[in-house]
Amino acid sequence: MKNKRFYHLQASFAALIFVILGYVVKFYPDALKPFDHMIQTAVRGQLPAMATAFFSHLTVLGNTSTQVVLIALIALLFASPWVKWYAESLYLLANGLVGGLLILTLKNIYQRPRPSISHLVEASGYSFPSGHSLGSMVIFGTLVIVFWQRFGKSIWGKCLVLLFASLIGLIGLSRIYVGVHYPSDVLAGFVLGYGLLCFGFPTYDSWRFKWRFQSKQN
Repeated sequence: MKNKRFYHLQASFAALIFVILGYVVKFYPDALKPFDHMIQTAVRGQLPAMATAFFSHLTVLGNTSTQVVLIALIALLFASPWVKWYAESLYLLANGLVGGLLILTLKNIYQRPRPSISHLVEASGYSFPSGHSLGSMVIFGTLVIVFWQRFGKSIWGKCLVLLFASLIGLIGLSRIYVGVHYPSDVLAGFVLGYGLLCFGFPTYDSWRFKWRFQSKQN
């Protein structure tokens, strides 16, 4: 119960930060201009060709279609007869479903236009919060949790965790670099995704412990 309260408290703080950001975006958008402009300028720089190619390809990992395919494939792999990580599969599916519904709902609530700077990739719809950032936090954040629990003490387990954590940050950074999101959009997506992971973690961990104890999963 203590751990459940701890994770739900983190989820509550994440939700509070998002609400504050959303309030400012909705009613005082000019207040975020110095913050967004400073980070946009630092990240984009002179748009070197190598960085442009790297981020333009990397950002595809956060596209809705790519996220759906990744979630489906990873969930099926986890639930397969030779892996049998059923709680992990359900945790990923639940996070992906709720995250998708939140993005659809919140974008239409805030209706923030995308940055007016040049876009290096095609992007439609509203800007706040960043669906790529939320999706990467949900997908790769779930993998960080799963692989840390399973293999965190091994070198290759730590390498995988570092890889997934890096992908979260780089995908968020790519959205700023290609010019389709403000830094505050990316921050909001990360915060929301982190809150979602924290909120569902106690239930997932309880199922995982119970099902492993009952030999229903590996």
